[in-house]
Amino acid sequence: MKRRDPLPDLTRVLEDSRPHRPAGHLAGGTLEPAVREKRLHMRFDKAFVVVIGSELYGETVAIARNVSAGGILVEMSYAPPLGTVVTVHFQHLRDNDLIDEIVARAEVKHHHYLNFSGGDESAASRAIGLRFLEFVDLGDAVAAERLH
Repeated sequence: MKRRDPLPDLTRVLEDSRPHRPAGHLAGGTLEPAVREKRLHMRFDKAFVVVIGSELYGETVAIARNVSAGGILVEMSYAPPLGTVVTVHFQHLRDNDLIDEIVARAEVKHHHYLNFSGGDESAASRAIGLRFLEFVDLGDAVAAERLH
């Protein structure tokens, strides 16, 4: 039988009157350690417009959020079925009316239905979680069997 040491006295924790600060905030000029992130890829939390293209559903303008090297969350008016492969067009208009574009092929991995309210009104939004499969060079033709 193992001998156990007595439990330490933790009453001081309950009596601690310091205000709680979420991890990652400055406290007395020092940065408290943040909660350990379990995601594989760092997220870029910025909302911007993308074009989502699909052979079956056509193209639609959507709002992209939480971009990472592995995927993206996209708010859009419909949710393509899980497993659908779509193209994500990241576009940037330059001052001289030229458009820079990056195109990625991605698979629909998740459906998200968001319900929220503000004041007296409630609203809802749809979003899909996409996992990037590859980035497409616009100079290369995509084989027809790879399009869905």
